[in-house]
Order: sequence, then C-alpha cells, then structure tokens
Amino acid sequence: MCNQKVTFMRRDTFQAIADPTRREILSMIAYRSLNVNSVTEHFDVSRTAIYKHIKILTECGLIVMKQEGRERYCEAHMEKLNEVSDWVDQYRKFWTEKLDSLENYLAELQTKNKKDGTKK
Repeated sequence: MCNQKVTFMRRDTFQAIADPTRREILSMIAYRSLNVNSVTEHFDVSRTAIYKHIKILTECGLIVMKQEGRERYCEAHMEKLNEVSDWVDQYRKFWTEKLDSLENYLAELQTKNKKDGTKK
C-alpha cells in the first residue's frame, strides 16, 4: 500500500463569491435561513449542483447548516465577507487618492488657462 498524503483544497471567500449561483444563494439566505429544498427550487439546475454550491459556501464559512427535525437549513454568516471588503477597500483608497490627485491637477490647469486667457 502506498502512503500518499491526501491534501484538501482549502476554499476561500473569494472562490465562493466568484460564482453567480453562489452569490444568489447568499442573497436568498442573507436575512432568513431557508431549508435546502427551498433553495433548490429557486434554480433551474439539479439538486446535486445546488448541494455542491452549498458545500463550497459551507467550506468557506459563509453558510452554516442547521438540522431541525428532518430539515436542513442554510444559515448565512456574512461576516466572512469582511475579508473581501477589506481587500477591496485597499484598492478603493488607492484609486480615490489617484483620482483626487488628477482632480487637483486638472483644477490647476484650468486656473492656469483662465489666467493665460485674460492676458491676451
């Protein structure tokens, strides 16, 4: 028998929200938990496909499955999206600074052009 190390791919929040179906599932359960059947009925794909999406969202920590009797409910844990928000925010700050600099430069040019225009 061969001793192979089995590695599991760790999923992250970015992978989870990359797919439009998973984003839609998150939107559906953002404010109230739904059972898996309710989630599945919303889509025109197989139940197995939805289960795979839910599994990925669960592995990322965006969904927690709760058992209530015979039903399994999907409950959103949106605080995991802070990771995405923090990442995006660094670029928002970068581009805000760049656009502010451009705005200041254009204002200086406009002021200079007005001064040059009155001298003629």
